[in-house]
Amino acid sequence: MNILCLDIGSGTQDVLYFQEGVEIENCPKFILPSPAMQIATQIRNLTAKQKDIFLYGKNMGGGYKFALFEHLKAGFKVFVAKDAYFSLADDLEKVKKMGIEIVENPPKGAAPIYLTDFSPSFWQTFLNVLNLDYPDIILACAQDHGFFPHKSNRKGRFELWEKFISQNNNIYSLLYDFPPIELNRLFSLRQSIGQGLVADTGVCAILGAMFDSKVEELQEQQGICIVNIGNSHVLGFLVYKSEVYGVYEHHTRLRTGEQIWEDIQLFKKGKLKNEDVFSSNGHGCVLIDLPVNFGPIFVLGPRRSKLSQFDVEFLCPGGDMMLAGCFGLLKGFQHINRG
Repeated sequence: MNILCLDIGSGTQDVLYFQEGVEIENCPKFILPSPAMQIATQIRNLTAKQKDIFLYGKNMGGGYKFALFEHLKAGFKVFVAKDAYFSLADDLEKVKKMGIEIVENPPKGAAPIYLTDFSPSFWQTFLNVLNLDYPDIILACAQDHGFFPHKSNRKGRFELWEKFISQNNNIYSLLYDFPPIELNRLFSLRQSIGQGLVADTGVCAILGAMFDSKVEELQEQQGICIVNIGNSHVLGFLVYKSEVYGVYEHHTRLRTGEQIWEDIQLFKKGKLKNEDVFSSNGHGCVLIDLPVNFGPIFVLGPRRSKLSQFDVEFLCPGGDMMLAGCFGLLKGFQHINRG
């Protein structure tokens, strides 16, 4: 069995092509421009050609918006299909205020750009060049703030965390065959990949930590804290026997290493308050009764150096920390199928 694992970020997409029976060190790995960056390049090329643009397709990451605003600033028009505006904003009125026109049909003369986080034709071509078979299964993760019109995305997203932790707090249940409808980016991604599973990027980084057999074994014996410090978000989980007893999420740029450390110390003790995190412009914190003490802190993510001066252990899942999300997807898939 061949499994394509994709961690779709704003700047890059990190890729693991897992081949059953092949050592993980020998499985092909790639760092490629993200779909959003590929869209941004198309937009800039059309700006240079002085062409209007028509966006259509699916919900996807909005990392191409800066190129879109440059296009508008240059005096050219941008049209978007009514069913494809979600990557720009939750609210149609917000999209219109950007200077973008909502249309039912492709405008004459506008260059079409198809929006998607996953293009089967791209991957068929890419893998064919490398003489690699199209995968049997595709696993993909992306950051999804969720669809909460007329409501704070931070609050809406954390309501989903609260629902998860109170109803079924098993970490592996966060890999979706059918994601919640509020997670409309993951919903679109699941439709695009065909056979496979999808998950939130932060969750997969946490699962990537558990790809390390030492971490996996330790969390069966005692409570642990896993923290992923990404380029955009800090995500912390309290994990014991594969169950999640706490979720903490903030914006990386808004917290110093000292502040993250202080948050984590309160978080581990079950004393970090949701309102304190939210009022400092973080997403929030949700906790349930802690069955044990939560001791060791394991850290990963591209901004992990923020905690380099503190008593934490840095992880390198599968020998490549930047592919932690891919290893997390693989870990989750293998666990679900083993169960």
